[in-house]
Parts: sequence; C-alpha cells; structure tokens
Amino acid sequence: ATSVTCQAAAQLASTKKDVLNKSYYPTSADSANTSKQWYVIDAEGQTLGRLACLAATYIRGKHLPTYSPSMDMGAYVVVINAEKIQVSGNKFYDKVYFNQGINGRPGSHRLEKFKDLQARLPERIIERAVKGMLPKGAIGRNIKLHLKVFKGPTHTHEAQQPTDITSEISVRPSKGAGAKLREELKAKSA
Repeated sequence: ATSVTCQAAAQLASTKKDVLNKSYYPTSADSANTSKQWYVIDAEGQTLGRLACLAATYIRGKHLPTYSPSMDMGAYVVVINAEKIQVSGNKFYDKVYFNQGINGRPGSHRLEKFKDLQARLPERIIERAVKGMLPKGAIGRNIKLHLKVFKGPTHTHEAQQPTDITSEISVRPSKGAGAKLREELKAKSA
C-alpha cells in the first residue's frame, strides 16, 4: 500500500498539478486589466438603486461563470447622462449626503440634499451608490476605479467599444412583463 502511495506522490510531483482537484481557480492572466470588457449604461430616466446594482454586478464580475470573490474578475462600466438619474418616492427632496469635511474636526461636516448635489456634481451620486454595493477592503478600493461616470451623453472611452447594457436594468414590477396580465385580471374580477 505504501508503494502505491509513493508512486502517486511521485506522479504528482512530476506533473506539478493536482489531478485530484478539478475545481477552477482564476489566474492573474484571467484578472488582467487588458482582458476586461467595457460596458456602457445610459442613466437617463433610470432608478438610482437599480442602475447601481447592475453596475456593481458587472464591476465585481458576478455575471461571469469564472467569478471568484477573492479576485478582480469584473469589467469596466461607463455611465452616461448622470444628471438625469431618478429616485423614487420623496428622496429627491429628503435624501441627504454627509461629507466629513477636510480636517475631520467636530462641526466641519457638510450636509447636502440630493437635489443640490445633482445640480452641482451628479457624477458623485452614482459613484457613491455603486461604491456602497462593492466590497469593503483592498479589492473594493481597487475595483471602484473601474466605474467611469460622465455628465452628458458623451464619454472619453469610445476606443474601448463598450457594450450597451442599459436594457438589463430591472424594471419595476408594476411596469414589468406581468403588468398587462394583472390589469386584465383586475378588470375581470371587477
């Protein structure tokens, strides 16, 4: 029995590959920035949270079958028309963004309403929403740079030929595929 074990160990040492482990683990070549895809999302009329969720999923790489939580497997995401993002409910008037300030001393913070920040720096709204959906740590700090947000319909990354994924943003259930069926059922029951 020991000679069989030694032969198996010698075979493993000669191939330098674990033949018993069939699971896939990505290499550094898989996560290299040169092999990453580029995607574009048009924010015009889209809900902030739904757009941020889609962008974070693609930046993280969760849409790929080769996803690994410990590596940067995601893509670059370009968001255009950041000033035309929508929020639901009363958030346009009530949502407040907190900024600690420069020196970090008590009282040096700045509070800014959503509508004011949208008028001043609309890119920051989307950047903060996506950053909150990314991991907190070294990987999150690195991949948050894969989000490029632009005010207006043009961007500087045309050379990368990004794919438009705006249609993948989930729609509200009340406006989704089953909306007509629900209306018909309500009409029949009434």
